[in-house]
Parts: sequence; structure tokens; C-alpha cells
Amino acid sequence: MVATLRDVATRAKVSVRTVSNVVSGYEHVSPQMRARVEKAIADLDYRPNPVARTLRTGRTGVLGLVVPEIDVPYFAELAREIIHAAAAVGYRVMIDQTGHDHERERELLTGGDRNMLFDGVLFSPLVTREELLEMQGSRTMPLVLLGEHDFDGRYDHVAIDNVQAAHDATAHLLAGGRRRIAAIGAQPQENYATPQQRTAGYQRALEAAGLPLVEEYLRPAVHYRRADGYAAARELLTLPEPPDAIFCYSDLLAMGALRAVFDAGLRVPQDVAIIGVDDIEEGRFSRPSLSTVSLDTPFIASQAVARVTARIADPDAPAVEITAPHQVLARESTATSAK
Repeated sequence: MVATLRDVATRAKVSVRTVSNVVSGYEHVSPQMRARVEKAIADLDYRPNPVARTLRTGRTGVLGLVVPEIDVPYFAELAREIIHAAAAVGYRVMIDQTGHDHERERELLTGGDRNMLFDGVLFSPLVTREELLEMQGSRTMPLVLLGEHDFDGRYDHVAIDNVQAAHDATAHLLAGGRRRIAAIGAQPQENYATPQQRTAGYQRALEAAGLPLVEEYLRPAVHYRRADGYAAARELLTLPEPPDAIFCYSDLLAMGALRAVFDAGLRVPQDVAIIGVDDIEEGRFSRPSLSTVSLDTPFIASQAVARVTARIADPDAPAVEITAPHQVLARESTATSAK
């Protein structure tokens, strides 16, 4: 027969409530009591009934994670870290993607009965506007925003200092002796925070070095993928005075730029230094290995899960903003100073 919560309580010689607290991941259970319950669970091969738990606690034990594109390495790595962090506190994670679609984000944020599946949602929007967040209105779903958005005190927010990250990437190229520094990733037709902030950081570093912003060096990218980086870099390399360095707003753009430089018969980093943002695994094993700004996805994941579980426990607590640390990782793609 299938073991019940009461069977576990009887074997461990504790109350049903204590067993429930252990199964639910409640923190305030003594180590000795928790060990007894966990041994009884293992001995009886007890499996929690999710339907019963939902009826009993009003919670599903599931978090929703919404990202723009799950096949982009940065978001895949972030999802992996969030799943690990959630599992450590007794939660499972369901993942969905928006595909950069405004209506899709609206649907996932205000999904009606669908949101009853989740105790809380971690949301990384790209195209969300202020009015979309207004639609959340008085809804009680605990929500934590991820990424680059202005903190207004209504929602918990785990953020990236994109301006400083872009500044540091550009300053790294400047420190290597580069002076004709291009940037790939601007999106002037869109009101997205990420490209705007990274452009601002790039500009700030040039100004601090006494260099003007050369408009033809600032190249747009519709998406942050390899093909976009390749196309933009090819255009840059045909200029009468091509850049001697390229700051890419993502590692995938930088991977495309690496290939474009190679196809043009030039060398990285001797002729053109390249740096990206994200520190995806692919860049660590490319040839040359890719210099990047690491955004510390384990920190982002652990803090996001901590904030959403705190919000679930206390829906009325003040919203909190947390800024993730970052660091420039200098690898082979920027290793040699300009000639």
C-alpha cells in the first residue's frame, strides 16, 4: 500500500504537522527531528501527493520561470541554476518562453487560471512596457522581475548593472591600447532597457578616455544571435577605417563577430580584439577563447528564488531590488595589445 503522511508520522513518532513541515521545506524544524522524519520517509518510500498538498496548504510547490528564448545559452544556463536553487528549498520549476513577443508576455503574465499552477513567477521580459506591468494590478501572484528594468518599488527585482558592465568591457579594450572601438547590439527602434543601458556604458567609457562616439561604429542587432553579430561585424570591417576592437552586447553576437573577422582574413586579437557579455560556456572553449563580462548567473538564480519564496511567505513585505555582481574575464580574444 502507498504510505501516507500519517504513516510517516507514526514511524518517526512525531506529529503529522511536523512531517508536513519537513515535506514542505519549513525551516524551523530541529535537525534531529528533521533527520527522524527523513529516515521514516526513506524507509516507507513515501511520496507526497501534490493534489493533497495543494488542498491542504493552498500551494502547489511549483514556480513559473518565463524567459525570452530558452535556446539562448545565457537563459538556458540561468534556468538550470534557478532549477537547482528552487529544488534546494523544495520547489519545482516550469519554464515558458515569450519569443520577444509583447502579446505573449501579456498572456503569460496575466494568464488567469494558468497562474493557479504556480506559487510564484520569475519573469525575465524583454519587450514588457510599463503598462504591461500595470496589468498585474492587484493580482496576488508573487512576482520577481529579472534583468534590466527600472525599479519602482512594486515588484522584487534582481537586476544587472548594464551601464557599468558595458563601461567595464569597453574600458578593458581601451586598457589594451585599442582606440577604434565599435559596438554591436544597439536597438534604436525599440524601447528595450538592455541595449539602451549597454550603449550608455559604452559611450561613458569612450568619453572618459577622451574619445568621440563614432556613429558608424555603433551597429544595431535585431536579435542577439551569432548571425546578427556576424553580419554587423562584416559591415564594420568594410569601413575605410575599420575598428581595432569590438564590444558585443552578448556573447552570441561576439561568437558571430569572431567568425566574421576570421572570414575577412584578419586575426583576433592581433588585428581586432573582441569582448562579449554573459560568460556562456561556448565562449570558454572557442578558439580564441572569448573575453567576456560574467554576470554571475548562480547569484542571480539564488537571489531570485530567495525573493520569490520570501514573497510567497509574506505577500505584503516591501519590494526589494538586488543588483548582481559582474566581472570582466580577460581571455585570448583581447589578450594582445593593439599595434
